[in-house]
Amino acid sequence: MSEKQAADTPQKRPDTGTAHNARVWNYWQGGKDNYEVDQQVGDHVAGLIPIIRDIAFADRQFLTRAVRHLAEVRGIRQFLDIGTGLPALENTHEIAQRIAPTSRIVYVDNDPVVLAHARTRLTSTETGAAVYIDADAHDPDTILRIAGETLDFTKPVALMLLGILNFILDDTEAQAIARRLLEPLVPGSFLVLTHPTTEPELGGDLQLEAMEFWNANAKPPVTARSSKEIGQYVNGLTLLDPGLVSCSLWRPDPGDEPTVVPQLGAVAEKH
Repeated sequence: MSEKQAADTPQKRPDTGTAHNARVWNYWQGGKDNYEVDQQVGDHVAGLIPIIRDIAFADRQFLTRAVRHLAEVRGIRQFLDIGTGLPALENTHEIAQRIAPTSRIVYVDNDPVVLAHARTRLTSTETGAAVYIDADAHDPDTILRIAGETLDFTKPVALMLLGILNFILDDTEAQAIARRLLEPLVPGSFLVLTHPTTEPELGGDLQLEAMEFWNANAKPPVTARSSKEIGQYVNGLTLLDPGLVSCSLWRPDPGDEPTVVPQLGAVAEKH
């Protein structure tokens, strides 16, 4: 999306009366881009599942490690980050462009608060690109069409679906969306995925009551899935070690003592 296209995108008013995932997630991560309703819902959820702030932190740290590995070791120079949420201290383009200034990143979200911050804070290197698409994950064809204005789909792309497929409640639809987004990507591309899990050994059963409260008081509605169900998204791809694991345990940095969280993460290559 060009600067003109971004400027011409109709302005949407944020719904400040209902908690929204992007803003609550920002609150859990210690950010200030949220409203009182987001804080109230966030605090109530944290009362039901105290580890939620650890989940938010682990998910962001997983993003950092995965992008760093793909840019530094695998030579990936293009990233399609869907459901990016509010800008944080370390965003995909900042990590990738620090390693390779020519990296090109397309962010996708559809919350007006995210859009407003993205326009002012997601600045790219001169030789690379960092653009924002105001689009819905339920519409992968539109995402791919507009992303193609910035990304070259004849070259490898890292498709980043961090904490987004859990907002597609229908299992069949979620799998279809993931497959559609992967379809045009050439061999040597990667899927980077996180998703909340129901697995009790990771504490996933504690999320169910919290998600029930969330779905009654916030948006968009969310679901958790078993490791077997989440594993369907990487069928036909080659998982990088250590596979599909708690995202905090995916290649932790030396010296880290990660808290195991009920959020599965994986990086998988398309051949």
